[in-house]
Amino acid sequence: MEFPDRSDVDGLIDPQPLPGFARVRYEPRTERLDDPVGAARAELDALDLDALDPGATVAVGVGSRGIDRIDEVAAAVVDEVAERGFDPVVVPAMGSHGGATAEGQREVLAALGITEETVGAPIDARMDAAELDTVSVGDAETPVYFSEAALEADAVLVVNRVKAHTNFTGPIESGLAKMTVVGLGKQRGAKSFHSTAIAEGYVETLTAALDVIERETPLVGGIALVENFEEEIGHLEAVPAGSFLDREPALLERAYDEMPTLPIDDVDLLVIDEIGKEISGAGMDTNVIGRYRVLNAPDPETPDVDLIYVRGLTEATKGNGNGIGLADLTRKRAVDQLDLKKTYANALTSGSLAKSKLPVVAPDDEFALRTALAALGGYDPETVRIVWIRNTQDLGELRVSDAAVEDLPEAAEVVGRETVAFDDGTAAIEAAVDGDADA
Repeated sequence: MEFPDRSDVDGLIDPQPLPGFARVRYEPRTERLDDPVGAARAELDALDLDALDPGATVAVGVGSRGIDRIDEVAAAVVDEVAERGFDPVVVPAMGSHGGATAEGQREVLAALGITEETVGAPIDARMDAAELDTVSVGDAETPVYFSEAALEADAVLVVNRVKAHTNFTGPIESGLAKMTVVGLGKQRGAKSFHSTAIAEGYVETLTAALDVIERETPLVGGIALVENFEEEIGHLEAVPAGSFLDREPALLERAYDEMPTLPIDDVDLLVIDEIGKEISGAGMDTNVIGRYRVLNAPDPETPDVDLIYVRGLTEATKGNGNGIGLADLTRKRAVDQLDLKKTYANALTSGSLAKSKLPVVAPDDEFALRTALAALGGYDPETVRIVWIRNTQDLGELRVSDAAVEDLPEAAEVVGRETVAFDDGTAAIEAAVDGDADA
């Protein structure tokens, strides 16, 4: 597919003067857990591993998100399991991520710092069509699939962050229950879950599937992590099997209180430098941008963002551009980074097709911003409200247009003034006072 180059579109939209920007440091009060590694080791006491026979195999399910210190926590759990006389094996618990292949899932784990060498245990990532990677468990009306590698173990535990989900709201969202059902369900389990959830509701489908898994598999529990605004681990606890649905609502409430958000709710244009699967399952956190774009689920009430411009993908996402469809604009450089096989594997499995659609593709930053400002209607550089962030995970430092400064909360401090310039169409942020530039 060929997209218009600059000469094809340059005359269609007139250049617009850009507003000035304030560089903002945003630091809401938060709590940090000083020793999550030690806490992970100690919390294993709550999972009743001592009931296992010496030498029993323990499958440790870990996933595909950029969780703070997840490599250290995973290694600590594996090491503690081994020190207690058991035989640990790591099983990727990430549904169809990594292109729904064993090699792809190993790559995703490696990008998180999790390899056989770093955790000190084998990784059983079987996903190939020729291998039996999942089996149907129980006799529920809707098939419930579970990783064969995990099912072969004598015990299974999962390690995951509890957080707001990117598709729905409810008493349980993203956490131990979802990783158990969707992550350890591999591609078939994830597909079965999402197909049913779109029609019957996410919480209802998750609850029913978890009930089957708790009866039919050797699940012993999980290690739940809750991150603070700075994306650091603020809380960690073990939750025994059978208690996920009881304990996760309180952990989720804490996650909502701590999660990163934009400092203002009314935004004309949100500029995002990068999206990626390690940042959010949807590439960018839908709760930060105010868009779910899924059937049978209303978008979040806040924030109210009129237009979104995505500039590129992270290196760690390995071309998986799921979430690009949540943007209104992107640029050619971002499209060149896309691996459509991985992106489509994600979209087809989840059933959330809108997230993998291509938005309007601009040749460069200059024309993308020109297009966005014109699309706002009645553009005025003195009143336009623009927020410019690196990604939806790193919101401790960002930029807002001058008109939005007066609405910043007390936790946000203006630390500099900047202007936007362009180098061959690519945006460069230049300090307006001290000459310090940040491209």
